[in-house]
Amino acid sequence: MSVVTRFAPSPTGFLHIGGARTALFSYLYAKRFGGKFLLRIEDTDRERSTQAAVDAIFEGMAWLGLNSDFEEIYQTQRFDRYAAVIQDMLAAGTAYHCYASKEELDQMRAEQQARKEKPRYDGRWRPEPGKVLPEPPAGVKPVVRFRNPQDGEVVLDDLIKGRIVFASEELDDLIIARADGVPTYNFCVVVDDMDMGITHVIRGDDHVNNTPRQIQMIRALGGTPPKYAHVSMILGSDGAKLSKRHGALGVMEYRAMGFMPDAILNYLVRLGWSHGDQELFTREEMIAKFDFDHVSAAPARFDMEKAYWVSHQYLKVTEPAVIAPEFDWHLRRQGVDPANGPALEDVILQQRERCRTLLEMAEKSKFFYAEVGSYNEKDAAKHLSAKAAPVLNALIDGLTGLAHWQPADIHGVVHAVAEKLGLKLGDVAQPIRVAVSGAAVSPPIDQTLFLLGRTATLARLAAAAAHAAKAAPAA
Repeated sequence: MSVVTRFAPSPTGFLHIGGARTALFSYLYAKRFGGKFLLRIEDTDRERSTQAAVDAIFEGMAWLGLNSDFEEIYQTQRFDRYAAVIQDMLAAGTAYHCYASKEELDQMRAEQQARKEKPRYDGRWRPEPGKVLPEPPAGVKPVVRFRNPQDGEVVLDDLIKGRIVFASEELDDLIIARADGVPTYNFCVVVDDMDMGITHVIRGDDHVNNTPRQIQMIRALGGTPPKYAHVSMILGSDGAKLSKRHGALGVMEYRAMGFMPDAILNYLVRLGWSHGDQELFTREEMIAKFDFDHVSAAPARFDMEKAYWVSHQYLKVTEPAVIAPEFDWHLRRQGVDPANGPALEDVILQQRERCRTLLEMAEKSKFFYAEVGSYNEKDAAKHLSAKAAPVLNALIDGLTGLAHWQPADIHGVVHAVAEKLGLKLGDVAQPIRVAVSGAAVSPPIDQTLFLLGRTATLARLAAAAAHAAKAAPAA
Protein backbone atom coordinates (compact mmCIF):
# COMPACT_ATOMS: atom_id res chain seq x y z
CA MET A 1 0.00 0.00 0.00
CA SER A 2 1.45 3.35 -1.07
CA VAL A 3 1.57 6.03 1.63
CA VAL A 4 -0.67 9.07 1.04
CA THR A 5 -0.68 11.92 3.56
CA ARG A 6 -2.43 15.26 3.56
CA PHE A 7 -2.22 18.73 5.00
CA ALA A 8 -5.70 20.16 5.29
CA PRO A 9 -5.78 23.73 6.63
CA SER A 10 -8.88 25.88 7.01
CA PRO A 11 -8.38 29.19 5.17
CA THR A 12 -9.33 31.48 8.04
CA GLY A 13 -5.89 33.10 8.44
CA PHE A 14 -2.25 32.92 7.43
CA LEU A 15 -0.20 29.73 7.42
CA HIS A 16 1.19 29.82 10.95
CA ILE A 17 4.29 28.09 12.25
CA GLY A 18 2.40 25.23 13.91
CA GLY A 19 0.56 24.45 10.71
CA ALA A 20 3.81 24.55 8.77
CA ARG A 21 5.32 21.95 11.12
CA THR A 22 2.30 19.67 10.64
CA ALA A 23 2.60 20.08 6.88
CA LEU A 24 6.32 19.30 7.07
CA PHE A 25 5.82 16.11 9.10
CA SER A 26 3.14 14.97 6.63
CA TYR A 27 5.35 15.77 3.66
CA LEU A 28 8.43 14.05 5.09
CA TYR A 29 6.58 10.87 6.03
CA ALA A 30 5.07 10.51 2.56
CA LYS A 31 8.36 11.18 0.81
CA ARG A 32 10.33 8.81 3.02
CA PHE A 33 8.17 5.91 1.87
CA GLY A 34 7.93 6.97 -1.76
CA GLY A 35 4.33 8.07 -1.30
CA LYS A 36 2.34 11.18 -2.14
CA PHE A 37 1.53 14.35 -0.26
CA LEU A 38 -1.74 16.20 -0.73
CA LEU A 39 -2.80 19.78 0.09
CA ARG A 40 -6.53 20.15 0.71
CA ILE A 41 -8.27 23.43 1.52
CA GLU A 42 -11.03 22.78 4.05
CA ASP A 43 -13.19 25.81 3.33
CA THR A 44 -16.65 24.65 4.36
CA ASP A 45 -16.77 27.42 6.99
CA ARG A 46 -17.77 29.95 4.38
CA GLU A 47 -18.28 32.80 6.85
CA ARG A 48 -14.68 32.69 8.08
CA SER A 49 -12.86 31.41 4.99
CA THR A 50 -11.30 34.06 2.76
CA GLN A 51 -9.51 34.08 -0.57
CA ALA A 52 -6.70 36.09 1.05
CA ALA A 53 -6.14 33.25 3.50
CA VAL A 54 -6.19 30.68 0.68
CA ASP A 55 -3.57 32.72 -1.17
CA ALA A 56 -1.46 33.00 1.99
CA ILE A 57 -1.51 29.22 2.48
CA PHE A 58 -0.46 28.52 -1.10
CA GLU A 59 2.22 31.21 -0.96
CA GLY A 60 3.64 29.85 2.29
CA MET A 61 3.64 26.24 1.10
CA ALA A 62 5.29 27.20 -2.20
CA TRP A 63 7.99 29.21 -0.41
CA LEU A 64 8.72 26.27 1.90
CA GLY A 65 8.83 23.92 -1.08
CA LEU A 66 6.17 21.61 0.39
CA ASN A 67 4.52 20.95 -2.92
CA SER A 68 1.39 18.87 -3.32
CA ASP A 69 1.48 15.87 -5.64
CA PHE A 70 -2.13 16.57 -6.66
CA GLU A 71 -4.07 19.45 -8.15
CA GLU A 72 -5.62 21.98 -5.81
CA ILE A 73 -8.49 20.50 -3.78
CA TYR A 74 -11.23 22.58 -2.17
CA GLN A 75 -14.00 21.09 -0.07
CA THR A 76 -16.51 23.61 -1.36
CA GLN A 77 -16.08 22.08 -4.81
CA ARG A 78 -17.17 18.69 -3.47
CA PHE A 79 -20.60 19.53 -2.03
CA ASP A 80 -22.39 17.30 -4.54
CA ARG A 81 -20.28 14.36 -3.41
CA TYR A 82 -21.02 15.04 0.26
CA ALA A 83 -24.74 15.36 -0.42
CA ALA A 84 -24.76 12.02 -2.23
CA VAL A 85 -22.99 10.26 0.65
CA ILE A 86 -25.41 11.74 3.17
CA GLN A 87 -28.38 10.45 1.15
CA ASP A 88 -26.78 7.00 1.11
CA MET A 89 -26.32 7.14 4.88
CA LEU A 90 -29.93 8.21 5.43
CA ALA A 91 -31.08 5.32 3.28
CA ALA A 92 -28.82 2.88 5.13
CA GLY A 93 -29.95 4.09 8.54
CA THR A 94 -26.47 5.25 9.60
CA ALA A 95 -27.72 8.84 9.64
CA TYR A 96 -31.05 10.46 10.49
CA HIS A 97 -32.89 13.77 10.50
CA CYS A 98 -33.07 15.71 13.75
CA TYR A 99 -35.66 18.46 14.18
CA ALA A 100 -34.63 19.66 17.63
CA SER A 101 -34.50 23.45 17.79
CA LYS A 102 -31.64 25.45 19.23
CA GLU A 103 -33.81 26.36 22.20
CA GLU A 104 -34.57 22.71 22.90
CA LEU A 105 -30.91 21.77 22.73
CA ASP A 106 -29.90 24.68 24.99
CA GLN A 107 -32.49 23.58 27.57
CA MET A 108 -31.32 19.96 27.28
CA ARG A 109 -27.72 20.94 27.99
CA ALA A 110 -28.71 23.21 30.88
CA GLU A 111 -30.62 20.37 32.51
CA GLN A 112 -27.70 17.98 32.02
CA GLN A 113 -25.30 20.47 33.56
CA ALA A 114 -27.67 20.98 36.49
CA ARG A 115 -27.51 17.20 37.05
CA LYS A 116 -23.70 17.45 36.70
CA GLU A 117 -23.79 15.27 33.59
CA LYS A 118 -21.62 15.64 30.52
CA PRO A 119 -23.56 17.78 28.00
CA ARG A 120 -24.40 15.63 25.00
CA TYR A 121 -27.20 15.11 22.52
CA ASP A 122 -29.79 12.83 24.11
CA GLY A 123 -30.87 11.06 20.93
CA ARG A 124 -34.44 12.35 20.99
CA TRP A 125 -34.77 12.04 17.20
CA ARG A 126 -32.59 8.93 16.92
CA PRO A 127 -34.51 6.01 15.39
CA GLU A 128 -34.54 2.90 17.56
CA PRO A 129 -36.51 -0.35 17.28
CA GLY A 130 -39.88 0.13 18.92
CA LYS A 131 -39.33 3.86 19.46
CA VAL A 132 -42.08 6.15 18.24
CA LEU A 133 -40.77 9.49 16.99
CA PRO A 134 -42.92 12.62 17.06
CA GLU A 135 -44.25 14.17 13.90
CA PRO A 136 -41.69 16.51 12.32
CA PRO A 137 -42.66 20.11 13.15
CA ALA A 138 -44.02 22.04 10.21
CA GLY A 139 -41.68 24.42 8.45
CA VAL A 140 -38.58 23.22 10.32
CA LYS A 141 -35.56 22.19 8.28
CA PRO A 142 -33.77 19.36 10.06
CA VAL A 143 -30.08 18.78 10.54
CA VAL A 144 -28.62 15.37 9.71
CA ARG A 145 -26.93 13.44 12.50
CA PHE A 146 -24.62 10.44 12.31
CA ARG A 147 -26.10 7.43 14.10
CA ASN A 148 -23.09 6.62 16.23
CA PRO A 149 -22.85 3.02 17.47
CA GLN A 150 -23.51 2.92 21.21
CA ASP A 151 -21.88 -0.41 22.01
CA GLY A 152 -18.23 -1.29 22.47
CA GLU A 153 -15.31 1.06 22.19
CA VAL A 154 -13.10 2.79 19.67
CA VAL A 155 -9.39 2.00 19.94
CA LEU A 156 -6.97 4.54 18.51
CA ASP A 157 -3.39 3.29 18.17
CA ASP A 158 -1.84 6.68 17.71
CA LEU A 159 1.62 6.67 16.11
CA ILE A 160 2.79 9.32 18.60
CA LYS A 161 0.57 9.09 21.67
CA GLY A 162 0.14 5.34 21.76
CA ARG A 163 -3.13 3.53 22.47
CA ILE A 164 -6.17 5.63 23.41
CA VAL A 165 -9.52 3.95 24.10
CA PHE A 166 -12.88 5.73 23.78
CA ALA A 167 -16.18 4.27 24.99
CA SER A 168 -18.70 4.41 22.15
CA GLU A 169 -21.48 5.46 24.51
CA GLU A 170 -19.52 8.64 25.28
CA LEU A 171 -19.66 9.71 21.64
CA ASP A 172 -22.96 11.42 20.88
CA ASP A 173 -24.61 11.64 17.47
CA LEU A 174 -22.63 14.25 15.58
CA ILE A 175 -24.31 16.68 13.17
CA ILE A 176 -22.98 15.91 9.68
CA ALA A 177 -25.14 18.40 7.73
CA ARG A 178 -26.62 21.65 8.99
CA ALA A 179 -30.21 22.70 8.40
CA ASP A 180 -29.14 24.65 5.30
CA GLY A 181 -27.63 21.48 3.86
CA VAL A 182 -23.99 22.53 4.35
CA PRO A 183 -21.93 19.51 5.51
CA THR A 184 -19.83 19.80 8.65
CA TYR A 185 -16.09 19.55 9.10
CA ASN A 186 -15.90 16.10 10.67
CA PHE A 187 -18.08 14.55 7.97
CA CYS A 188 -16.29 16.19 5.03
CA VAL A 189 -12.91 15.07 6.39
CA VAL A 190 -14.10 11.47 6.51
CA VAL A 191 -15.41 11.46 2.93
CA ASP A 192 -12.30 13.24 1.64
CA ASP A 193 -9.87 10.93 3.41
CA MET A 194 -11.68 7.88 2.04
CA ASP A 195 -12.04 9.21 -1.52
CA MET A 196 -8.43 10.40 -1.66
CA GLY A 197 -6.93 7.21 -0.29
CA ILE A 198 -5.32 8.87 2.72
CA THR A 199 -3.32 6.25 4.60
CA HIS A 200 -1.86 8.41 7.37
CA VAL A 201 -3.46 11.44 9.01
CA ILE A 202 -0.88 13.65 10.71
CA ARG A 203 -2.37 16.62 12.54
CA GLY A 204 -2.36 18.60 15.78
CA ASP A 205 -3.43 16.91 18.98
CA ASP A 206 -6.36 19.30 19.29
CA HIS A 207 -8.05 16.87 16.88
CA VAL A 208 -7.72 13.80 19.13
CA ASN A 209 -11.33 14.01 20.32
CA ASN A 210 -12.57 14.21 16.71
CA THR A 211 -10.78 11.02 15.77
CA PRO A 212 -13.06 8.35 17.33
CA ARG A 213 -16.11 9.92 15.69
CA GLN A 214 -14.35 10.00 12.35
CA ILE A 215 -13.27 6.38 12.74
CA GLN A 216 -16.88 5.37 13.45
CA MET A 217 -18.12 7.21 10.37
CA ILE A 218 -15.46 5.63 8.14
CA ARG A 219 -16.49 2.19 9.38
CA ALA A 220 -20.16 3.00 8.83
CA LEU A 221 -19.28 3.86 5.23
CA GLY A 222 -17.48 0.54 4.79
CA GLY A 223 -13.99 2.01 4.80
CA THR A 224 -10.78 1.26 6.68
CA PRO A 225 -9.58 4.05 8.95
CA PRO A 226 -6.14 5.51 8.19
CA LYS A 227 -3.32 5.52 10.71
CA TYR A 228 -3.33 8.60 12.93
CA ALA A 229 -0.46 10.62 14.38
CA HIS A 230 -1.41 13.54 16.60
CA VAL A 231 1.42 16.03 16.97
CA SER A 232 1.78 17.90 20.25
CA MET A 233 1.24 21.62 20.45
CA ILE A 234 4.08 24.14 20.36
CA LEU A 235 4.62 26.29 23.44
CA GLY A 236 6.64 29.45 23.87
CA SER A 237 10.15 29.28 25.32
CA ASP A 238 8.67 30.09 28.75
CA GLY A 239 6.19 27.22 28.59
CA ALA A 240 3.21 29.48 27.96
CA LYS A 241 0.87 29.20 24.99
CA LEU A 242 2.69 30.22 21.82
CA SER A 243 2.01 33.83 20.89
CA LYS A 244 3.48 36.49 18.62
CA ARG A 245 5.98 37.49 21.27
CA HIS A 246 7.39 33.95 21.16
CA GLY A 247 7.47 33.73 17.36
CA ALA A 248 3.93 32.63 16.46
CA LEU A 249 4.02 34.41 13.13
CA GLY A 250 2.83 33.68 9.64
CA VAL A 251 5.33 31.70 7.57
CA MET A 252 5.88 34.58 5.15
CA GLU A 253 6.79 36.85 8.05
CA TYR A 254 9.80 34.62 8.58
CA ARG A 255 10.78 35.25 5.00
CA ALA A 256 10.60 38.99 5.64
CA MET A 257 12.74 38.47 8.76
CA GLY A 258 15.46 36.95 6.59
CA PHE A 259 15.10 33.19 7.08
CA MET A 260 15.77 30.80 4.23
CA PRO A 261 12.91 28.30 3.70
CA ASP A 262 15.07 25.26 4.41
CA ALA A 263 16.39 26.89 7.57
CA ILE A 264 12.82 27.26 8.82
CA LEU A 265 12.10 23.64 7.90
CA ASN A 266 15.30 22.56 9.66
CA TYR A 267 14.20 24.37 12.81
CA LEU A 268 10.62 23.09 12.64
CA VAL A 269 11.60 19.45 12.16
CA ARG A 270 13.45 19.58 15.48
CA LEU A 271 10.37 20.84 17.32
CA GLY A 272 9.35 17.48 18.75
CA TRP A 273 11.46 15.16 16.58
CA SER A 274 15.07 14.14 16.99
CA HIS A 275 17.68 11.99 15.33
CA GLY A 276 20.39 11.49 17.91
CA ASP A 277 22.22 14.71 18.62
CA GLN A 278 22.09 15.97 15.03
CA GLU A 279 20.87 19.55 14.80
CA LEU A 280 21.27 20.44 11.12
CA PHE A 281 19.69 18.49 8.28
CA THR A 282 19.47 18.88 4.55
CA ARG A 283 16.03 18.33 3.09
CA GLU A 284 17.23 14.98 1.77
CA GLU A 285 18.40 13.96 5.25
CA MET A 286 15.06 14.94 6.76
CA ILE A 287 13.24 12.74 4.27
CA ALA A 288 15.60 9.80 4.78
CA LYS A 289 15.53 9.89 8.59
CA PHE A 290 12.08 11.11 9.63
CA ASP A 291 9.93 8.67 11.59
CA PHE A 292 7.32 8.75 14.34
CA ASP A 293 9.33 6.60 16.73
CA HIS A 294 11.32 9.69 17.63
CA VAL A 295 8.49 12.25 17.72
CA SER A 296 7.79 13.28 21.30
CA ALA A 297 4.26 13.30 22.70
CA ALA A 298 5.25 16.19 24.98
CA PRO A 299 4.73 19.79 23.84
CA ALA A 300 7.66 21.35 21.97
CA ARG A 301 9.03 24.76 22.90
CA PHE A 302 9.68 27.47 20.34
CA ASP A 303 12.93 29.32 20.99
CA MET A 304 13.50 32.30 18.70
CA GLU A 305 17.19 32.48 19.55
CA LYS A 306 17.61 28.84 18.50
CA ALA A 307 15.80 29.62 15.25
CA TYR A 308 18.29 32.42 14.59
CA TRP A 309 21.15 30.05 15.38
CA VAL A 310 19.85 27.52 12.85
CA SER A 311 19.46 30.30 10.27
CA HIS A 312 23.07 31.38 10.79
CA GLN A 313 24.40 27.82 10.56
CA TYR A 314 22.44 27.28 7.38
CA LEU A 315 23.80 30.47 5.77
CA LYS A 316 27.36 29.40 6.63
CA VAL A 317 27.20 25.98 4.98
CA THR A 318 24.74 26.32 2.10
CA GLU A 319 25.99 26.87 -1.44
CA PRO A 320 25.85 30.62 -2.21
CA ALA A 321 24.04 29.90 -5.47
CA VAL A 322 21.16 28.41 -3.44
CA ILE A 323 21.01 31.47 -1.18
CA ALA A 324 21.38 34.04 -3.97
CA PRO A 325 17.72 34.20 -5.19
CA GLU A 326 16.47 34.87 -1.67
CA PHE A 327 19.26 37.38 -1.06
CA ASP A 328 18.23 39.13 -4.28
CA TRP A 329 14.65 39.33 -2.96
CA HIS A 330 15.81 41.02 0.25
CA LEU A 331 18.04 43.52 -1.52
CA ARG A 332 15.19 44.57 -3.77
CA ARG A 333 12.98 45.06 -0.70
CA GLN A 334 15.70 47.45 0.51
CA GLY A 335 15.27 49.42 -2.71
CA VAL A 336 18.51 48.09 -4.19
CA ASP A 337 19.05 46.69 -7.69
CA PRO A 338 21.50 43.76 -7.38
CA ALA A 339 22.51 44.26 -11.02
CA ASN A 340 24.40 47.39 -9.96
CA GLY A 341 27.21 45.62 -8.21
CA PRO A 342 29.18 42.44 -7.60
CA ALA A 343 27.87 38.90 -7.99
CA LEU A 344 25.52 37.98 -5.16
CA GLU A 345 27.38 34.75 -4.49
CA ASP A 346 30.63 36.65 -3.87
CA VAL A 347 28.98 39.00 -1.39
CA ILE A 348 27.31 36.08 0.39
CA LEU A 349 30.68 34.38 0.85
CA GLN A 350 32.08 37.51 2.51
CA GLN A 351 29.07 38.32 4.69
CA ARG A 352 27.64 35.02 5.87
CA GLU A 353 29.94 34.49 8.85
CA ARG A 354 28.75 37.74 10.43
CA CYS A 355 25.02 37.66 9.51
CA ARG A 356 22.35 35.51 11.15
CA THR A 357 19.69 36.29 8.57
CA LEU A 358 19.39 37.48 4.99
CA LEU A 359 17.66 40.63 6.19
CA GLU A 360 20.75 41.49 8.20
CA MET A 361 22.95 40.54 5.26
CA ALA A 362 20.98 42.76 2.89
CA GLU A 363 21.14 45.72 5.27
CA LYS A 364 24.92 45.29 5.64
CA SER A 365 25.46 44.80 1.91
CA LYS A 366 23.46 47.64 0.40
CA PHE A 367 26.62 49.70 -0.01
CA PHE A 368 27.91 47.26 -2.63
CA TYR A 369 24.96 48.12 -4.88
CA ALA A 370 23.97 51.69 -4.01
CA GLU A 371 25.72 54.95 -3.18
CA VAL A 372 26.40 55.69 0.47
CA GLY A 373 23.81 58.32 1.28
CA SER A 374 25.26 59.29 4.64
CA TYR A 375 27.82 58.15 7.16
CA ASN A 376 27.05 56.68 10.55
CA GLU A 377 27.39 59.79 12.70
CA LYS A 378 29.36 58.16 15.51
CA ASP A 379 31.67 56.25 13.16
CA ALA A 380 32.30 59.32 10.98
CA ALA A 381 33.16 61.46 14.01
CA LYS A 382 35.71 58.87 15.11
CA HIS A 383 37.21 57.77 11.80
CA LEU A 384 36.62 60.63 9.33
CA SER A 385 38.06 63.45 11.38
CA ALA A 386 40.51 65.92 9.80
CA LYS A 387 43.47 63.60 10.38
CA ALA A 388 41.87 60.97 8.13
CA ALA A 389 42.08 63.22 5.04
CA PRO A 390 45.80 62.63 4.30
CA VAL A 391 45.34 58.89 4.94
CA LEU A 392 42.49 58.68 2.43
CA ASN A 393 44.37 60.77 -0.15
CA ALA A 394 47.40 58.50 0.20
CA LEU A 395 45.16 55.49 -0.38
CA ILE A 396 43.69 57.11 -3.48
CA ASP A 397 47.17 57.68 -4.87
CA GLY A 398 48.25 54.12 -4.17
CA LEU A 399 45.09 52.45 -5.47
CA THR A 400 44.90 54.58 -8.61
CA GLY A 401 48.19 53.21 -9.83
CA LEU A 402 47.38 49.53 -9.28
CA ALA A 403 47.92 47.47 -12.42
CA HIS A 404 45.63 44.70 -11.21
CA TRP A 405 42.53 45.22 -9.05
CA GLN A 406 42.91 42.06 -6.95
CA PRO A 407 42.60 41.52 -3.19
CA ALA A 408 46.32 40.82 -2.72
CA ASP A 409 47.32 44.00 -4.56
CA ILE A 410 44.78 46.08 -2.62
CA HIS A 411 46.03 44.56 0.62
CA GLY A 412 49.57 45.57 -0.30
CA VAL A 413 48.58 49.23 -0.87
CA VAL A 414 46.76 49.47 2.49
CA HIS A 415 49.77 48.08 4.32
CA ALA A 416 52.14 50.35 2.42
CA VAL A 417 50.13 53.45 3.35
CA ALA A 418 50.05 52.43 7.00
CA GLU A 419 53.80 51.85 7.01
CA LYS A 420 54.55 55.09 5.16
CA LEU A 421 52.44 57.19 7.55
CA GLY A 422 53.58 55.31 10.66
CA LEU A 423 50.06 54.21 11.52
CA LYS A 424 48.54 51.04 12.86
CA LEU A 425 46.64 49.07 10.26
CA GLY A 426 43.32 49.81 12.02
CA ASP A 427 43.95 53.55 11.69
CA VAL A 428 43.95 53.06 7.92
CA ALA A 429 41.33 50.32 7.60
CA GLN A 430 38.60 52.00 9.65
CA PRO A 431 38.48 55.24 7.62
CA ILE A 432 38.26 53.08 4.50
CA ARG A 433 35.31 51.13 5.92
CA VAL A 434 33.39 54.27 6.80
CA ALA A 435 34.23 55.82 3.44
CA VAL A 436 33.00 52.94 1.29
CA SER A 437 30.20 51.46 3.41
CA GLY A 438 29.04 54.34 5.59
CA ALA A 439 29.89 52.51 8.82
CA ALA A 440 32.88 51.04 10.63
CA VAL A 441 31.92 47.40 9.99
CA SER A 442 32.46 45.54 6.74
CA PRO A 443 34.05 42.36 5.39
CA PRO A 444 37.87 42.36 5.14
CA ILE A 445 39.08 45.55 3.47
CA ASP A 446 40.85 43.90 0.54
CA GLN A 447 37.77 41.80 -0.30
CA THR A 448 35.41 44.75 0.21
CA LEU A 449 37.29 47.03 -2.17
CA PHE A 450 37.81 44.22 -4.68
CA LEU A 451 34.05 43.52 -4.82
CA LEU A 452 33.15 47.20 -4.86
CA GLY A 453 35.40 47.80 -7.86
CA ARG A 454 38.04 50.42 -8.67
CA THR A 455 35.73 53.19 -9.89
CA ALA A 456 33.31 53.11 -6.96
CA THR A 457 36.11 52.68 -4.42
CA LEU A 458 38.09 55.71 -5.62
CA ALA A 459 34.96 57.87 -5.86
CA ARG A 460 33.91 57.03 -2.30
CA LEU A 461 37.39 57.53 -0.90
CA ALA A 462 37.53 60.95 -2.57
CA ALA A 463 34.14 61.93 -1.13
CA ALA A 464 35.24 60.80 2.33
CA ALA A 465 38.54 62.67 2.03
CA ALA A 466 36.62 65.85 1.22
CA HIS A 467 34.32 65.23 4.20
CA ALA A 468 37.31 64.65 6.47
CA ALA A 469 39.07 67.78 5.27
CA LYS A 470 36.11 69.85 6.43
CA ALA A 471 35.77 67.99 9.74
CA ALA A 472 37.03 69.20 13.07
CA PRO A 473 40.36 67.80 14.27
CA ALA A 474 40.07 64.56 16.22
CA ALA A 475 39.78 65.02 19.96
